Amino acid sequence: MQQANLYDPALVRSLFDEMAATYGLVNLVSSFGFCRRWRLQCIQQVRLFEGARVIDLMTGMGELCPAIANSVGSGGGVVAVDISPVMCSKARQHLAERLTCPIEVIEADALCSSLPSGSADVVLASFGLKTFSSDQGRQLAKEVRRLLKPGGMFSFIEISVPPSTLLRGPYMLYLKRLIPLIGRLMMGNPENYRLLGVYTEAFGSCHSVASAFRAAGLEVEVRSFFFGCATGLVGRRR
Repeated sequence: MQQANLYDPALVRSLFDEMAATYGLVNLVSSFGFCRRWRLQCIQQVRLFEGARVIDLMTGMGELCPAIANSVGSGGGVVAVDISPVMCSKARQHLAERLTCPIEVIEADALCSSLPSGSADVVLASFGLKTFSSDQGRQLAKEVRRLLKPGGMFSFIEISVPPSTLLRGPYMLYLKRLIPLIGRLMMGNPENYRLLGVYTEAFGSCHSVASAFRAAGLEVEVRSFFFGCATGLVGRRR
C-alpha cells in the first residue's frame, strides 16, 4: 500500500468498518486498559458543564459519550461523528438508552461535516488524529474552530511515539508487531492492526499538529501521558 493512500478517507472508512467487530476488545487488551484512562483524561482536560453541547469527532463506538453525558446532564446534548458506517451502527447499539442526555450519531467525515457553525461548547476526539495527513490536520483545525462557539474548548488525545530512545524502540515494536498478533488472536485482520502502528509512527505526537491549530486561530497546549505513549491537545477558540 502506498504511503500517500493511507490518508484517503475511503481507505480509513474501510479500515474501521473491518475492525469494528474486534477493535474495542483489541484496544482494551493491547493497551492494558490505558485506553480507558486516556479517554477519561481527554474529557478531564476541559470543563464540561450542565447543559453543554458537545461534539465527539471520530467517535468510534461512542466510548467517550457516557462520561460526557454524565457531565452535561439532561439539559445538554452530544453529537457523535464517525466516517465508518459500521462504527456508527456499533455506537448506536452501544449507547441506546444508556445516556442521560440526547445523543445523535452521524456518519460523516470529520473534516467536512454539515454541522452548524458555532454549535459546540466543547469538541472532543480520542484516537483519530493519526489517520490524518498534515494537510488534513490543517483542515481539521479549521473545522474545529468553525464548530466551536467563541470561548469554546476542545480536547484531543492520541497514541504517540514516546520521545525516550530507550522506550521508543520496544514500544514501536509492540505497536507494529505484537498488536497485530493480538488482533489475530481476537479474530481480527492483523494487517489492519499493523496499519495502526504505521499511522502512529508517521504521526509522531500531537506536537506535529499543534501549529496547525494555532494557525487556525485556536489557543492550544500539548500534553503528555505515560512518558509520551499518548499525547493530547487542549485549548479553546479565542
